[in-house]
Amino acid sequence: MQVIQHKEDVLRTALISKDRNLAKLFEQGTLGEKRLLSEAFRLDSVLFKPVIIHSNSDWIPSHSEPTQDFQQFYEDPCRCTPSSYKSIIYVQPIGSFGDSKVSTEEFIGWLKDYCESFYYGLRVRILEPVSVKDAECVFRVNEHTQNLQIHAARLLSYLKKKKPSDAFCIVGITMIDLYPRESWNFVFGLASLTEGVGVFSFARYDSNFYSENYKGKLDKGNSVIRGNYSVFNGYYTPPITGVLLQRSCKTLTHEIGHIFGLRHCQWLQCVMQGSNHLQESDRRPLELCPICLRKLQSAVGFNIAERYKALLHWIDDGIVETNQEICGGAERCSQKPVEEFQEHRNWLLKCLALLQT
Repeated sequence: MQVIQHKEDVLRTALISKDRNLAKLFEQGTLGEKRLLSEAFRLDSVLFKPVIIHSNSDWIPSHSEPTQDFQQFYEDPCRCTPSSYKSIIYVQPIGSFGDSKVSTEEFIGWLKDYCESFYYGLRVRILEPVSVKDAECVFRVNEHTQNLQIHAARLLSYLKKKKPSDAFCIVGITMIDLYPRESWNFVFGLASLTEGVGVFSFARYDSNFYSENYKGKLDKGNSVIRGNYSVFNGYYTPPITGVLLQRSCKTLTHEIGHIFGLRHCQWLQCVMQGSNHLQESDRRPLELCPICLRKLQSAVGFNIAERYKALLHWIDDGIVETNQEICGGAERCSQKPVEEFQEHRNWLLKCLALLQT
C-alpha cells in the first residue's frame, strides 16, 4: 500500500495557480467557497484525503499519465465548454434496465436527477430507449464470460448521428456488456471528447457478474448468428440495488467529466480517479476533489453550496414522487435504494457546514 501525499505548495499551485489572473479568479469566490477549496492543501483535512495505491494493478501504477492542474485545464484549447446554445446533457438508454421491482423509467430517472445535481446548472434529458436492433449494434458472445456484448465504437457512431443540435454531449448507457474491438475482452465505456459522445455499460456492476452462477451467461451450445437480434429477447438485467445505483452514478458522472475536459485525477481521492478494476472503482468517492471541483465550477458556473444541497436533496428524496405517467397510474413508485449513499450524505453535511461558517 502506498500513500501519494503531495506537498502543500504543490497542491496550492494545482488549485489556485501561480498565474496572477487565475489567482485573482480564485479570490472572486465567496469566503465559504475559498475555505472549502483550500482544504485541498490542508494535509490534515478530514474532507479530502490523499490517493492510496493498494496494488500494482491499480490505475496509477499501470498508466503513465501526466497530472492536470487547474491552469492546464483552464487553458486547454481542446476542452468542451457548455454554451447558451449547447447546454443540455442527453442520455440515450440502450436496451432494458431494471427488474420486476424497478422499471427502466424509474432507474433512468434516478440517474437523470443525480446527474442534474452533480452538473448543477445544466439540464439533463432522457431520450426514448432504443433496442440493440434499433441502434444497429454489432454484437458477440464473450468467449471467457459467455455473456452478450455489443460493439462500443459502433455505438459511438450511432450516437453521433443522433446528437441534437442543442446538446453539450450525448451519452449512451446500457446494461449490456461492451467491447471496443475483437482483440479486447471488454471495456466499461468509450468516449470521443472532441465529438461530445460517449457510451457506458453498467453490466459488470452487478455483484454477481463474476460468479459461476451469473444469470447473464449463455449456454455454450448456443450459437449466435450475426444480425439475429432475437438473442436479446428477454436477456438478463440485474436487480437494481443500492450498490448498483451508486456504481452507476459514479461511472456516469466520471465519464461525462472527461467530456468536459477533466483528466484522471492524481491529486487527491476523487471521483475522477482512474480505475482498473471494480474494487478500485468502489474505493473512489462519489465527489470531486477541490481541484477538479474548481475546474468544473469554472466550466459550468454553479454555486458550490447550492450544488451540494441539490446532491443532498437527491439522497434525502428516498422515494420517487408519484408520477402517473411513469408509474402507470400506480399510487406509489419504487423506493430509491440510497443506503449506499449515507456516508456521502454525512460528508455533504460537513462540507455545507464549512461553506456556511
